[in-house]
Amino acid sequence: MEPSMPLYVCNQQALRLPLPVDAAFQLFTPKGEESWIPEWRPRYIRPADGKTEAGMVFTTGEGAEFTIWQVADFDAAARKARYARTTPALRVGMVTVDAKPLGDSETEVLVRYEMTALSGAGEESMTQYEGEAFVQMIGQWREMILRVLPRLTASSSS
Repeated sequence: MEPSMPLYVCNQQALRLPLPVDAAFQLFTPKGEESWIPEWRPRYIRPADGKTEAGMVFTTGEGAEFTIWQVADFDAAARKARYARTTPALRVGMVTVDAKPLGDSETEVLVRYEMTALSGAGEESMTQYEGEAFVQMIGQWREMILRVLPRLTASSSS
């Protein structure tokens, strides 16, 4: 029996947020995601303070979902970031975030995932990055951000 080829998925989805572009972009940094993803607990390796910059290294998850992240590119002025991520038991890939203003108080954030499975279990894990499951995942991100938006805007204005 021939080994199956690693499954590769490339998908992107835009979400609109009622925020100025810089504020929206910051929500997609490792520290920013801590404010809206309850289970997001990055362990910062370099720099230890969690400042997002090119070359930053951090880890997330446990067990088979233990993931090593490295910021490949980070341009706050252009509001673009690329994250290399490896979940050694399952998959490897790149996550790209690109935020564009749609006015003074609305932003479109384009999230792109390019993932390659590293094992049979990795192939099974790829369904979350395909088709409707991916669209729903990004839609859930938007809902999660909107739920915490009153708290975020109150803390940024105080």
